[in-house]
Amino acid sequence: MNTWYDQAIIYQIYPKSFQDSDGDGIGDLNGIRQRIPYLQDLGINAVWLNPVFVSPQVDNGYDVANYYAIDERMGTMADMQALIHELHEAGIRIILDFVLNHTSDQHPWFQDASRNVKSIYRDHYIFFGHHHKRPNNWRSFFGGSVWSPDPAGTGQSYFHLFDQHMPDLNWANAEVRRAMGDVAEFWLNKGIDGLRLDAFIHIAKVDLAQNYPTLESQQEPVIAEPFFANLPNVQRWLRPFCAQIKADFPNTFILGEAASANVNLAVDYTSQHNKLMDSVITFRYFTEDTTQLDTSIPAQYQPKPLDFAKFKQTQVVWQQTLAGVSLPTLYWGNHDMARLATRVAHSAIQARSLAVLMYLQRGIPIIYYGEELGLENLTLPDAKAFSDPSVPRFIAAAVDAGYTQEAALAMVNATHKLPARGPMTWDATTNSGFTSGTPWLVGKRSSRTHVVEQQHDPHSSLAFYKQLIALKKRSVFQTGSFRLLSTGPDSYVYLRQTDKAIAVVAVALSDKTVNLRLPAGDYQAVLIVGDATLSEETLTLSADSAAVFIQEKERAKP
Repeated sequence: MNTWYDQAIIYQIYPKSFQDSDGDGIGDLNGIRQRIPYLQDLGINAVWLNPVFVSPQVDNGYDVANYYAIDERMGTMADMQALIHELHEAGIRIILDFVLNHTSDQHPWFQDASRNVKSIYRDHYIFFGHHHKRPNNWRSFFGGSVWSPDPAGTGQSYFHLFDQHMPDLNWANAEVRRAMGDVAEFWLNKGIDGLRLDAFIHIAKVDLAQNYPTLESQQEPVIAEPFFANLPNVQRWLRPFCAQIKADFPNTFILGEAASANVNLAVDYTSQHNKLMDSVITFRYFTEDTTQLDTSIPAQYQPKPLDFAKFKQTQVVWQQTLAGVSLPTLYWGNHDMARLATRVAHSAIQARSLAVLMYLQRGIPIIYYGEELGLENLTLPDAKAFSDPSVPRFIAAAVDAGYTQEAALAMVNATHKLPARGPMTWDATTNSGFTSGTPWLVGKRSSRTHVVEQQHDPHSSLAFYKQLIALKKRSVFQTGSFRLLSTGPDSYVYLRQTDKAIAVVAVALSDKTVNLRLPAGDYQAVLIVGDATLSEETLTLSADSAAVFIQEKERAKP
């Protein structure tokens, strides 16, 4: 059955950084409304919003204190309903980020559960252990133990896989599962078109008394991901949740964040007979080259180039394994990683070529706001600006190893996720047209580029993305099969084919000229990045260039 999301081209908006409408320095819903004509002109047909619910903002909205209300810094429920309506009027669907693994500790459920051991919400969370001792040695993703003392003073601890102010929900409790279903249906009744299930792979945990085996000398908590990721109960508990949504709202797009899931788990999560999600986002796409790391300092914030040889293997495995099952997501960046132009691409030409490579494959593109302008990470001024305790630790270790403060900070700016969340650049005015106040995140950009500068330039990055998005809408790139051709490590070449057309997408992956032998055919060039020459069946690509060719097949005679 064909659905709207089979043809989705999604634009991810980080609301705090897209457009501020009231001068407080924080992007908001009315700011997004102001920019709907821009979204429409870009050519995308769906937007994904990072969380906009009431939140203390310990983790930029992923710590939800009220699922049924809009954070006042984002606007009002009336603003949200107006946004939904106006996006739909413009032919654009809306997907909301839904945080279902945990809440804020300011959520009324946790407030009551942590004050009263007989609270009806006590079992909405995971309280465990006794005598003020940590039940196990598991480490939080945000550092330190996953356990913090029960505020009720019972001697138990509560579980938080992320920040201590973000306690995990107890999905083993049927009331929690029902409550989360109610939240989802509340927003679907408001008219949204999809849900991104944040960190869903973590809702199930193993025996909480089980330590993760470590070296005898290791005393600090350790990441025990096999004990709290992709366990069987994830599917068992989410199946009724997803089935109810599909029964009541059949056209809903359910997109799961399956960060550490391998391709076989992706099949489980998205196959139709399992009645779970429609697609998942994986962090397994990007295999980094770690051979040149400096072992005298932590690896965490050292820049790591993409290992293109392994990347090709990963991409073709995901493409072929999911063929006939579901559409993979296609992306180069999001709010949890450094930007494409900083992390991978060393030039504007390469950034465009990599966009061609990724988004014309079989799957659903998700374009991170500003990527279409070629935006790079911000440069934040000092360690304090990151509000992340791991940053000063890294810088101190690097300085101890002989690096300068400036060099260590530069590494963090190139790799940390926060500089990728900088304000959108709309024009050349103060604060790039994002706000009339002081932006919530302030930093420098190595190059000034903005929408007004690019929107009338046919050679701009913005013009290129419009062309690429229009090309993605052609049937051969929507429904065509995918086959990666066998070429050397310096290129990435694949075919998309339907019964009416065949397309060849070729991208150079090195700083050298590449000569490629294409399958025989009468091809027409539809997109060129850099320099490309096709002579008979030999394609010559200059460094970092890309080319897309299409041959329309003759209609069969009756």
